[in-house]
Amino acid sequence: MLNDNELMQVLDKKKRFTKIFLAIVLPIIILVVGLIYLIIPRPYYIEKPGVTLPLSGMVKVEGKSAEKKGNFYLTAVTVMPANNALMIASHFDSFSEIISDKDMTGGLNNQQYNLVNQYYMETAQNMAIYQAFKLADKAYSLDYQGVYVLSITDNSTFKKDLQISDTVTAVNGKSFKSSQGMINYVASQKVGDPVTIEVTRIDGVKHSFKGKYIKLSSGKTGIGIGLVDHTKVKTDPAVKIDAGSIGGPSAGMMFTLETYDQLTGNQLLQGRSIAGTGTIEEDGSIGQIGGIDQKIASASRSGATVFFAPDSGTKKELTNNYLGALSAAKRLKTKMKIIPVKKVQDALDYLKK
Repeated sequence: MLNDNELMQVLDKKKRFTKIFLAIVLPIIILVVGLIYLIIPRPYYIEKPGVTLPLSGMVKVEGKSAEKKGNFYLTAVTVMPANNALMIASHFDSFSEIISDKDMTGGLNNQQYNLVNQYYMETAQNMAIYQAFKLADKAYSLDYQGVYVLSITDNSTFKKDLQISDTVTAVNGKSFKSSQGMINYVASQKVGDPVTIEVTRIDGVKHSFKGKYIKLSSGKTGIGIGLVDHTKVKTDPAVKIDAGSIGGPSAGMMFTLETYDQLTGNQLLQGRSIAGTGTIEEDGSIGQIGGIDQKIASASRSGATVFFAPDSGTKKELTNNYLGALSAAKRLKTKMKIIPVKKVQDALDYLKK
């Protein structure tokens, strides 16, 4: 048995161990657990103000100068996968938004989501060139390339072969002048018969895939894809647009303005720094986009003096980018002018005043 002195020594050692544990070890454990908690991935994305970039370095009209006083600017948002730390921080930033994985990607995987954004960027650039030449009354032509693959049904025999953003250029060796022509041909075939399709990937690589016709939910014969026309505008002079890794359709209007300005002699800016956002549609209308708050913040911080915002005409911020832009500008107390645009012609009319 321990005598009193030995017992006291044991108790003192336990007390010292307890003090050390409470003073050093426990805080370290709490810190490590806290750090692990903060970096745990969540099924959300954080959307924040991104970059504001000059378009003169992205758009090149052959034989035309991009040098001018002032600049048009593309605005983008920064999107990052969320963890607990980022979600906590976003609650203290009025220009950060938490978006669910499903709302952000529409249920697509990362590869599909990125391909869709590449498709939207490519079509936005193509439509911008078309609109710029149309507005400038310059010659252009639209060449049918095939059909873009926008979705693939689960029962399609091409599900493992096709990718979203592929272009189907031929079916059984037959090419077509419109998507309707291809749809009509496929619908005339027999379910279960073999079919070969020719495909061009978004990177230009060509493929040939074999499968079978299937019965669609409409009862018609098909190959099981959602599609839209893939057309390519051809112009003289030629135009090249390179936005790097930026994806999506929201720079369509600004690409149009930069292309038009270079094409017609760089007379629009008159020294101004003009940012904006909005899709460009075939009829020249400007479509709504996401992240208007973040784009206003980015443009304001970059020194833009004017911002073109899509105006849907509705009275609610959720459905009208212009109203959302006004609200964001008020919160920022920016001097940047917010200009509503329903058509690209509205932007040109403002610039030509």
